[in-house]
Amino acid sequence: MKLVIILIVCLACAYARPETSDTYTDKYDGIELDDILSNRRLFLPYVQCILEKGKCSPEGRELKSHIKEALENFCDKCTEAQKRGTQKVISYLVNNETEYWNQLVAKYDPNRKYVTKYEKELRSIKA
Repeated sequence: MKLVIILIVCLACAYARPETSDTYTDKYDGIELDDILSNRRLFLPYVQCILEKGKCSPEGRELKSHIKEALENFCDKCTEAQKRGTQKVISYLVNNETEYWNQLVAKYDPNRKYVTKYEKELRSIKA
C-alpha cells in the first residue's frame, strides 16, 4: 500500500511540474552565426524556412517554433548566447538584408508592435 501511495505522489509531482523551462533549449547555441550570415548558401535556407517558403533544418525548425514568442517577449526565455545571436542576426538583417527583414516583419509582426524597438537599437550596429 505504501508503494502505491509513493507512486501516486511521484506521478502527481511529475504531472504538476511545468512542461516549459525558463529558457529555450541551448542545444544550438554553438552555431557559428558569422559563418551563416557571410555565406548565402547557408543563409538563404534559414530565411526560406522561417518564411515557410522552403525546407527547414532541425535548427531552423527550432528557431521558427519560438520566433513569434521570443519577439513578443523580447527574448525573455532566450539564453545569453541566444540574446547575443538574436541581436547579431537582426542587426545584420536590418542593415544588410532589408527585403528579407521586411518579409519577416510582415509575417511575424505585421502591425510592427515589437520590431520597432529592435530596429531602433540595431539599425546602426554592424553585425
